[in-house]
Amino acid sequence: MSPFSQSLISLRSRYGIRQGELAEMVGYEQSYISALEVGLKGPPTTELVDRICDELSLSDEERQKLHDARDASQRKFTIDVDTREDVYWMFKDLMEYLSELSEAQVRVIREVVRIRDQQKPQIIRSMRRTKRHKVEEATM
Repeated sequence: MSPFSQSLISLRSRYGIRQGELAEMVGYEQSYISALEVGLKGPPTTELVDRICDELSLSDEERQKLHDARDASQRKFTIDVDTREDVYWMFKDLMEYLSELSEAQVRVIREVVRIRDQQKPQIIRSMRRTKRHKVEEATM
């Protein structure tokens, strides 16, 4: 189930709203809301997400989480034409093995992807601590 589907179901449950009621509130058919929740439809437009947020009077934080869930629910990706060749091969490998990845493997991949330049000093400090610790053990 997509992050958006999960979020929409959770919101309806928290607010005690049925699919038909939400559909009426935002001006869509109940069948479309149902299709979003079960994943038959891709993520909705940002306009629909904004309508849901407005109708439910979501806080800025809740609004951002729903938009993030929408963005995370994209099923198709386009690689920029000027992307390096090795990135194409990485995506090929990911597509081929995606259904076989364990939760632990997905977590590791996500952590690696999230490493940014501003985190490099932290990683280097962590590595230095590890090296220093190993040296101390060797002198004992």
